[in-house]
Amino acid sequence: MGTSSLLHIFLILALLLGLAKPDPDSLQDYCIADTKSSLYLNGVPCINPNLATTAHFTTSALAKPGNTRANTFGFNVTLTTVANLPGINTLGLSLARVDIAGNGIVPPHSHPRASEVTICLKGSILVGFVDTSNRLYTQQLRPGESFVFPKGLIHFLFNVDSLNPALAISGFSSQNPGAQVASLATFRSNPYIPDDVVKKAFQITTQDVMKIRKNLGG
Repeated sequence: MGTSSLLHIFLILALLLGLAKPDPDSLQDYCIADTKSSLYLNGVPCINPNLATTAHFTTSALAKPGNTRANTFGFNVTLTTVANLPGINTLGLSLARVDIAGNGIVPPHSHPRASEVTICLKGSILVGFVDTSNRLYTQQLRPGESFVFPKGLIHFLFNVDSLNPALAISGFSSQNPGAQVASLATFRSNPYIPDDVVKKAFQITTQDVMKIRKNLGG
C-alpha cells in the first residue's frame, strides 16, 4: 500500500474520531448558559463572561433525595443541567443523583450521547450492561465501589435490598446525555408501535401487549 493511500486512511480515521466526540470543545474558559435566550442551538448560548459569578458554577440540586414513588419502578434521577448549573454549559459533562427504593430498579435503558460511570454511596446495587454481542457484564456494588457503562449500551441498576433505599452518583461524558428506557420506548411510545410489530418482535400475543402497556401505565 502506497504512502498516499496510508495518508488518506489516516485522515479519514482522524476525521471520524474527531466527529465521535460526545460534545464539542469549548473555545473559551467557560460559557455560562443563557437560559433566557430564545435561540435554538445545539447547546445553549453564553452570557457575557464578565457577568459570570461563583453561583453559576455551584448547585445544590443533588443534595436532596428524589421521590422514588413517582414511578412504578421505584427510582428517581436528579440530573445537573444548564438550568440548575449554568456553568456546566459546553464542558461536556454532567452529574446525576440516583435514588433507588428498596427492591427498586432503574430499568434497562441507554444514554445515546454519553458514557456513564456510577459510584455507589449507600446500600447494595446490582449493576450491569449488555454489549452488542448480547454479552452481559454485571457486578454488585457496595459503598465506594464504581462501575462504568459504555456509551449507548443498554444497562440497569437494581437495589438488591428489599427494605432499605440505595444511593448512587453517576457522571456522564455529556452535558445532555439523554435517556431512553427500553420497555417504555417499546410499549409506551406516542403513537404506539403497531401491535403486529411488537408481537412479532417479542413473540407474544395481543393480550400480552395490552397487559404490559397497562402495567407500564399505558
